[in-house]
Amino acid sequence: MEIHNITEEIVFNSLKTLFDSFQNKGNPEQYCFCEQCRIDIACYVLNRCTPQYIVSNRGAARIKLDDIEWQQLEADIATLINEGLKRIKENKRPTAHHNISTGVHPHIIDEEIAVHGLCYNIPVIVGRIFDGSTFTPMAGVKVELFSDGRLVTMKNRNWQNPYTLVANTAGSYTFWPIPVKADKANDHKIFEYSLTVEAPEYETLIHHFKVPAISLEQSTVPFSIERTFKLPDMYMFPPGEAEQDD
Repeated sequence: MEIHNITEEIVFNSLKTLFDSFQNKGNPEQYCFCEQCRIDIACYVLNRCTPQYIVSNRGAARIKLDDIEWQQLEADIATLINEGLKRIKENKRPTAHHNISTGVHPHIIDEEIAVHGLCYNIPVIVGRIFDGSTFTPMAGVKVELFSDGRLVTMKNRNWQNPYTLVANTAGSYTFWPIPVKADKANDHKIFEYSLTVEAPEYETLIHHFKVPAISLEQSTVPFSIERTFKLPDMYMFPPGEAEQDD
């Protein structure tokens, strides 16, 4: 059985129509039309829309019956797209090639780093950083993930290492390491990592931890909120007050 979100289809089609219109007018607002910005705008809109799921043509016909509600949904989506255009314009991803406009229909892009054959799929590593004096979430802080003294390569370019905490994510950081090649299937292995957190006027924080993984034949495991490795909350202090966590 295949579940289809009609709202997603409307968003993607509306995006293409608006992008084509802006480009035909010479793009006076200087919006970025690269694939990454298109996807970021789509996510902005979809996170603020009510999904409309169907599993058959009968479901599609039922949704189409209420034309007034349908028109309102399309109008709301158009408004959200314009909001998203402005938001994303001011917050472009630093890792994307913003000078490239492919004109491709917007869809999720990963640009996965290929690891063929048996491998250990490392879960997404998540955690939070707080000010140790005020207990408020940190922002503008550089977080780096290391293994054997080297920065860990991420699974695709949408996951950054180093990662800089931003104000609207409540001190949270995320890393998704590239899968590691294995010699045999169903092999249990412990991977050792270290986290380095740096910020002006704070003592550098270093945290060592271990992540268990099992080797599998499938290296292209999709992101899942259930496949995460959560680290304990960590706190930063001014020099002389820090407690370095080993």
